[in-house]
Amino acid sequence: MKTVLNDFPILKVSENGTRLVYLDNAATTQKPVQVIEAINQYYYGENANPHRGVYELAMHATDAHEGARAVVAEFLHAEENEIVFTQNTTESLNLLAYSYGMHFVGEGDEIVIPVSEHHSNLVPWMRVAKEKGAKLVYLYLDENGRIPDSEIETKITERTKIVSFAHVSNVLGLETPVEKLVKKAHSVGAVAILDCAQSAPHLALDVKAMDVDFAALSGHKLYAPMGVGVLYGKKELLEKMPPFFSGGDMIGSVHEQSATWAEVPRKFEAGTRNVGGEVGLAAAIRYMQSIGMDELAAHEHELMRYAMDELSKLSFIDIYGEKSAEGRHGVISFNVKEVHPHDTATILDANGVAVRAGHHCAQPLMDYLHITACCRASFAVYNTKEDVDAFIAGLKNVRRCMGLGTE
Repeated sequence: MKTVLNDFPILKVSENGTRLVYLDNAATTQKPVQVIEAINQYYYGENANPHRGVYELAMHATDAHEGARAVVAEFLHAEENEIVFTQNTTESLNLLAYSYGMHFVGEGDEIVIPVSEHHSNLVPWMRVAKEKGAKLVYLYLDENGRIPDSEIETKITERTKIVSFAHVSNVLGLETPVEKLVKKAHSVGAVAILDCAQSAPHLALDVKAMDVDFAALSGHKLYAPMGVGVLYGKKELLEKMPPFFSGGDMIGSVHEQSATWAEVPRKFEAGTRNVGGEVGLAAAIRYMQSIGMDELAAHEHELMRYAMDELSKLSFIDIYGEKSAEGRHGVISFNVKEVHPHDTATILDANGVAVRAGHHCAQPLMDYLHITACCRASFAVYNTKEDVDAFIAGLKNVRRCMGLGTE
């Protein structure tokens, strides 16, 4: 995938005087020129407020807004009226917590999530449970970071109303058993919610085939700009839910003492939309499709396998989750023995290698792993084996800088 490097202008800059090796893609990806140009084109020639005016420029903006919705619907294998634009995955999940959770969860009910969840798929449900007198139930992991079948079978019960889980863990990089979780949730009458923030950049998604009731993703993690996200919901469920935000463009009619709501999905899209971001999201999806999702996945898997093989040769590295590349998507979380992760990340940065260090918005998982923080290297389509080599060399330098040796 070296040929795509020319599509990403920011990767031509240096980091502390050396070539930038960007390995923080799980936090946000860099943007190709095709996306940047699509956004520029919208603001140069199509910018107006969608659904507001009947003049030609406003119609162009409306076409751009709804055209982006059509691209997202195709990407997820959903219907266009099942796609709600939000700011990001966090807003999508909060919308569900307040518009679904607060209205369809009651006292004594249970909400089930894995202990590995990002705070965005944990704290909103914690607040719902506290407000409604419900219980937040955790699925715990085995020694490889997987959810055992026994946890699914015993924790999801007739009291369960919501099962919400990441498709791919942002810390462990492991794919969740979607089919088992959805089947079990539906067998007890619960809804299944899929956080696709980490899977959308790496895997082909089909919400109909997976039969999830809701799904959420962020544009900025799949080569699109920040500030645009998506909530997918089955139409019959979206129609049952009250709106999250109120204001312009989400109404049917408003009178002094009453109001009616627009049809879905516009019922959930109050106020002026981030059409430039939506155009960028559509361009990013088209960019990934031009490469081919299978080709993209194959490249990233080969890179993951190479990185895991090289890391396995370093006795001073602790890897969290399965030690194999199989079933991993884009993420390796690790620590250098006897070195604080912030020190590791700082020394790597001095060598031009950018990784993330911290709790990765997954503190319950950190507690479960008996650590306070870790480092995370995460890969994208523009990363290469040379990036992995620089990463490995940087890790050896971490040990040298800390006076610990490299064996």
